[in-house]
Amino acid sequence: MHTGLPALLFSIAVIAALLLIAGAIRMYRSNERQKALLMIVAALVLLANVLIWTLPFPAV
Repeated sequence: MHTGLPALLFSIAVIAALLLIAGAIRMYRSNERQKALLMIVAALVLLANVLIWTLPFPAV
């Protein structure tokens, strides 16, 4: 379990990803489909990075 600064940074990253998705929805509705798709891809990459960093890895 992460505490302190790493937990704060992971929280900020997740909030940023949610804001990117919300912005992508608005872009999609205003016919900016390519930008919306790029924003969704960026959000997915950000969430994948948080997932990779927070998953426990097996002890060897």
